[in-house]
Amino acid sequence: MSRPRIPHHAALRRKSSISPWVSIAWRIAAVLGLYAFAVAFHWFDREGLRDNFDDHISFLDIIYFTMISITTTGYGDIVPISPGARMFDALVVTPIRIFVILIFIGTTYQFILKRTWDRWRMAQIQKMLTNHIVVAGFGKTGSDAVNELIARGTDPACIVVVDGDEHALTRAEEAGCNVLVGDATRDQTLHDVRIDRAKTLIVATGRDDTSILVTLTARHLAPAVPISIIIKADDNELPARAAGANTVINPVSFAGLLLAGSVEGTHVADYMLDLASVDGRVHLSERSVTPDEIGKPLSAIATGLGVRIYRNGEPHGFFEEAANALEPQDVIVEIVAPGAPAAR
Repeated sequence: MSRPRIPHHAALRRKSSISPWVSIAWRIAAVLGLYAFAVAFHWFDREGLRDNFDDHISFLDIIYFTMISITTTGYGDIVPISPGARMFDALVVTPIRIFVILIFIGTTYQFILKRTWDRWRMAQIQKMLTNHIVVAGFGKTGSDAVNELIARGTDPACIVVVDGDEHALTRAEEAGCNVLVGDATRDQTLHDVRIDRAKTLIVATGRDDTSILVTLTARHLAPAVPISIIIKADDNELPARAAGANTVINPVSFAGLLLAGSVEGTHVADYMLDLASVDGRVHLSERSVTPDEIGKPLSAIATGLGVRIYRNGEPHGFFEEAANALEPQDVIVEIVAPGAPAAR
């Protein structure tokens, strides 16, 4: 089965360093500049205008006529009479009028309508967020995790990606995920993605200290949410668990395990990678015991090959006595064939 990939081609975007007030000032300056240009031309070509009130064109009349011409169609009290003045009003003033209107509409959209729309849309998404997966960090590890989740059948609309990099979020958004630009170490950011209603949190920020702080924040806001974290240094595994992580993954240590396994045989590492990936010929799956399985041995389950159970948080292998009779609340880890139903 081919794996859907998150596209890596996206238009380069950069967060603007210009404040909203500076942007407004530039727009006002552009309007004033266009107005000043029109006033200057009308003044130097004032002989081409006629004032139907007193037959005298003053500088105040020029200012008045230019403003009326740019903002409206005019009142007819001052009119262009020469071919040059008429051509200027038709070919220059009219485009200036349209451009000024577009500037005002753009400003209104950017600073009022767009923000109102974004807040409303975010509120609608938040209402529907429940039992979703939050991914903090969309670098190489985070994007690979999202790829794997989508390949395993997870609806991208059930994934929320939090990152401070707009370019990374563009890739996540193209994959169909919900995205939020923000700092996952902040309470408000995790509140916005409804961490208290999430199915799980994946922390892959790229820095151990940041990932541990995200874990601490999330555990404070959502005491029951399962948290999986990627760390790079062995001595950070204990702090990560102390911060509240349920699963701590060290890719460097895992690579070492694969290398060590390859010493025992050329196929051991290959089989371990099969178990970890949806593209493999076998999959690892985790689920709760079903009522009809209670009392039966782990070896009797029909959905796959049972390899371990977790009872009261403690692991028990298929070869241990605890695996001879499944109990309520047991969690089964099994090896299943490709295409098997998702773990419950």
